[in-house]
Amino acid sequence: MTDPATLKKTALHAAHQKLGARLVEFGGWHMPVQYTGIVEEHKAVREAAGLFDISHMGEFFLSHPQAKGFLNGLLTNDVEKLSIGEGQYTLMLNEEGGVIDDLILYRLRETEYLLVVNASKIDEDRAWIQGKLKESIGGGDSFADRSFLYSALALQGPKALEIARTFFASGWTEPKRNQITNCSWNCQPILVARTGYTGEDGIELFFANEIAESFFLALLEAGKPFGLKPCGLGARDTLRLEACLPLNGNDLSAQRTPLEAGLGFFVSLTKVDPFPGKEVLEKQKIEGVKEKLIAFRLKNQGPPPRPHYHLFHDALDVGEVSSGAPSPSLGYGIGLAYVKADYAEPGTSLVLQVRGTPVQVEVVKKPFYKRQS
Repeated sequence: MTDPATLKKTALHAAHQKLGARLVEFGGWHMPVQYTGIVEEHKAVREAAGLFDISHMGEFFLSHPQAKGFLNGLLTNDVEKLSIGEGQYTLMLNEEGGVIDDLILYRLRETEYLLVVNASKIDEDRAWIQGKLKESIGGGDSFADRSFLYSALALQGPKALEIARTFFASGWTEPKRNQITNCSWNCQPILVARTGYTGEDGIELFFANEIAESFFLALLEAGKPFGLKPCGLGARDTLRLEACLPLNGNDLSAQRTPLEAGLGFFVSLTKVDPFPGKEVLEKQKIEGVKEKLIAFRLKNQGPPPRPHYHLFHDALDVGEVSSGAPSPSLGYGIGLAYVKADYAEPGTSLVLQVRGTPVQVEVVKKPFYKRQS
């Protein structure tokens, strides 16, 4: 068991303790897994709003006249499509087409970009990007890792924007979906993005560590009349799983390509700039993938699926679970798994082996949950 004293802590660590959160190790960080309970927090996000500490995620800034071309040759999505103030989900691959990280890229100004990366990948991502910078535009001071200067919150749920409008009043410009804007709180600058990782509408807020606790508690207090609750990683996982949003390290890895993960929409094989792994993906596009990331559900009540459980068709081992949990919204066990392509069609019946016990499951269409627009 990891000693909490050796783990990294966000600027909100003391606030989580005051609020009675149960803290666990996650990607080298000491993070809240829950406050009052995963199911209660999950339902708060689906019905009202939840507030998540995402300060463990990394913030990289790139400012250079050639930044657009560099990023287009580094990431899978087409950076040319981004206007100032817009963001896009994208992936950074190794030379074999495997996923180093999935991230959000924002264009802040004409030649300045923000990359929000996964917490456990900060060091690896930084080294990879700096190495590629030296090969292309020389690096220098164009790149800055400010991950340990920034805190961040995700305000998610059907009442999230209503809470933000009330809290910021006239002090903010509401972003549209996949946009990023500037606002202020107590004369302090806040970056406001609108992406999300729960299947609900909502915003992400980036700000200086110095105001983290006061800002977090003030926002929680302002959101109480709307049903806002602080939420931990447990609810974040069940929420994103219901929406079939992948988790790096589980559903994405250096051994899996975006096409195998069903993320081809975020890969531009037609853009001129060659990115690492592009040739591998072009070949996969022509030949087809041998395995696919599918969604499945338990047909009846039973033990929830967990990562590394195996799936069978008759006596043939056809795949392995990458993510799984009971679904608080749906009332049955759900999961994501990589299976042989011949068994990936929705409606296919498979058998999940749970500690030697066979459990009937069915491949279903993604996502499990989709919010009402």
